[in-house]
Amino acid sequence: MTATIDLFHTVLGPDAAPAVLLVHGWGGDGREWSPHAEALAARHRVIVPDLRGHGRSPVPARGNTPAATAEDLAVLLTALGTGPVVAVGHSMGGQVVNLLAVHRPDLVRSVVALDPAHGAHGAELDEIPRRLAAYRENGSRAAVPLVAGAFSPTAPPGLRTAHIRTMLGTPDHVIAQAYSGMYSDPGAVGIRPHSEAYLRRRTCPALTVWTSAEAADWERGTLREPGSRVDHWTATGHYLHEEHPGRTVRLIEQWAADRAVN
Repeated sequence: MTATIDLFHTVLGPDAAPAVLLVHGWGGDGREWSPHAEALAARHRVIVPDLRGHGRSPVPARGNTPAATAEDLAVLLTALGTGPVVAVGHSMGGQVVNLLAVHRPDLVRSVVALDPAHGAHGAELDEIPRRLAAYRENGSRAAVPLVAGAFSPTAPPGLRTAHIRTMLGTPDHVIAQAYSGMYSDPGAVGIRPHSEAYLRRRTCPALTVWTSAEAADWERGTLREPGSRVDHWTATGHYLHEEHPGRTVRLIEQWAADRAVN
């Protein structure tokens, strides 16, 4: 087991309010959730971490993987005494919150995964060895083209540049280790058959939002917990929560309200 680390994090909203955890993705940091956190803090206690190796959190030499990050988050939530949270994650963060839900169901009331890093198949699956080799050789610089191409034509000005800068500021070994941890390490859950197995282990309601109709159709077949659903958002890029912050906030608020404990 990888040793957990203390994550840099911010907390907004009333201590006694229902808790929402907002988790960024690969090569990002918690700043991307700033508008969402401010809006949600009116009715929720909002926890926004920087994941290990990212942003302002410590950078271990090894173990920068989704599985280790899920363990870090379990320690953080326990220390904060949040009780079960609505765990929201984007991309790699979507994989992380699902891992947290599977391994620490006591800490997760429900999951919201936005264009998550699971279910890889077909051309994406075929690209994994080449991409991993490139990340191991050139780190974040090799990841820039993938990030640069992840936005729709209507994305807000500056968003692409902001993410390229954040990716380039992420240590090279973290980029490679996190990608390997998503898709190719022993126990990784990013490839579709492995994703199906772990998604079926969730015991809480889950909402997944995909920008791919094919991925949405596939994941609907994995749902087992009552109240779970999969949405498909069209005409948006991978960073859908930032291209559509208001829509994302409304989605999270409605999802949380529908599952509030009376």
